[in-house]
Amino acid sequence: MLQRNQFLEAALIFIEPRSPRPYCRAMTTIALIVAAGSGSRTGLAFPKQYLSLDGHSVLHASISAFIDHPDIDHVQVIIDPADKDLYADSTQDLDLLPWVAGGNTRQASVRYGLDAIASLNPDHVLIHDAARPFVSADVIDRCLEALRHHKAVLPALPVTDTLKMIDGDQITGTLDRSQTVAAQTPQCFNFKKIFEAHQKFKQEAVTDDIALAELADIDIHWVLGSPENMKITTSDDVDRLCSRPLSDIRTGQGFDVHAFDAARDMWLGGIQIPYHQGLKGHSDADVALHALTDALLGAIGAGDIGSHFPPDNAQWKGASSDRFLAHAAKLITDKGGKIANIDLTIICEAPKIGPYRTAMIDRIAAILDIDPNRVSVKGTTTEKLGFTGRGEGIAAQAIATVRLPE
Repeated sequence: MLQRNQFLEAALIFIEPRSPRPYCRAMTTIALIVAAGSGSRTGLAFPKQYLSLDGHSVLHASISAFIDHPDIDHVQVIIDPADKDLYADSTQDLDLLPWVAGGNTRQASVRYGLDAIASLNPDHVLIHDAARPFVSADVIDRCLEALRHHKAVLPALPVTDTLKMIDGDQITGTLDRSQTVAAQTPQCFNFKKIFEAHQKFKQEAVTDDIALAELADIDIHWVLGSPENMKITTSDDVDRLCSRPLSDIRTGQGFDVHAFDAARDMWLGGIQIPYHQGLKGHSDADVALHALTDALLGAIGAGDIGSHFPPDNAQWKGASSDRFLAHAAKLITDKGGKIANIDLTIICEAPKIGPYRTAMIDRIAAILDIDPNRVSVKGTTTEKLGFTGRGEGIAAQAIATVRLPE
């Protein structure tokens, strides 16, 4: 009878060795952002992709949509070398491949971008216009899912208006809108296919990359785009962009306390008040402006005054607190927002606030560049209770309402 070990050895003779598992290379997807155009139809004195949008440029927003997407491996931007300083300012916080110089046409610019990423051997490329800053992750998701099964994918919107053909000022016919869609970007491709199409048809003038895919007889699939994925083209588009409804209403709260200091001047609510003592602090210790600053920062989720102006930094020793408040206001402006209202309450037994209320309102309104009727300043006491009641210092609390674009 075979022993156990002998049985195992005999059995192994009849088992074929397993062939090595083939190596599977991870799919690589690169977004190509076309930002080499001048955007002359907008009427701007600079290319539209560098227009400010919520504290960053239009280009920054377009790039970020792809950098933030988990299935995009790299982002390559094509620019006009004359705009390299604008580009550097717009993208300094972004991790990008080195920029590529564009050509005289969009088609040439895309070809140069494809040439630049060819050495990375990508599987897929998403070609996107920098002037579409509102492309969503949902649109990118739909494109990538379809790209798993097709060589070319176009995000598009069904046309709702009746489309007419014209000859000069004459209407010559009607198009069937059930068979028509409006093209958007990113236009998405198997890299090898679109790379070859650009090389083969580089002498053919086309308006977009899908048109090249058509010339190359590449099967094209379309997915639903988004109405928000608008392209900034004309001065009217710029006007609409800059006048987006400020429907995101935010509220922030601030509170601060400073002890009295007989060796300092009294700064309160942005003005100097005649009083026999001031307030102790690293800056001018304007407790009212500090509370207001924290309220504004809180409304936009931007931390607190200490995170922007550390009290252990000698740079801010004795600094005027209007600088802190103006900084918070600028952060809101950079986001495309506005200050709707601020309500400040100063808590102390003395000095009396009433005689200085109007001057404080005017000064705060000037610092924030808002109408004085949006500023409320009140004074109150704690009826001799607590540290303010004992005359040891002053407290201030503030509420700020801010309106931001959605």
